[in-house]
Amino acid sequence: MNWFECKVSYEKMIEGGMQKKVTEPYLVDAMSFTEAEARIIEELQPYITGEFLVADIKRVRLSELFYNEQGDRYYKAKVCYISLDEKSGMEKRTTVQMLAQASSVREALDTIDEGMKGSMADYEVASITESPLIDVFPFSEGAKARQGEAPKKSSAEDEA
Repeated sequence: MNWFECKVSYEKMIEGGMQKKVTEPYLVDAMSFTEAEARIIEELQPYITGEFLVADIKRVRLSELFYNEQGDRYYKAKVCYISLDEKSGMEKRTTVQMLAQASSVREALDTIDEGMKGSMADYEVASITESPLIDVFPFSEGAKARQGEAPKKSSAEDEA
């Protein structure tokens, strides 16, 4: 997956009926910068009244994204995979970035541990920080159908 952070500027209604200009980051799964811009516009159009601007788009490297429906925020985690270098016998660490949806740092750690359960790799969570992301838009089967691509077969269909 290719993840892009899109910063969107618009006038937001705040308490007391006042308008305030905000720039909020969103995460979008897309194949290119152009597609990321089109997807964020499509996703946000129904929710933002008035004009809005895609102010910035940057590629984000994430090795995993763990969802937790109870979570209301996103936490960025630095995770180190630990392996043994067979030639030198030394411990080797490979650091990757992951994202976990959760309501607290503790819940983010639990979400990562739950998501990593099936993995055979040894790992260590080096840090977890709350990210400013407002929402995440993964590439859905519906989006593929709108673009004229055939949806992926499920593994059960492959075996039939």
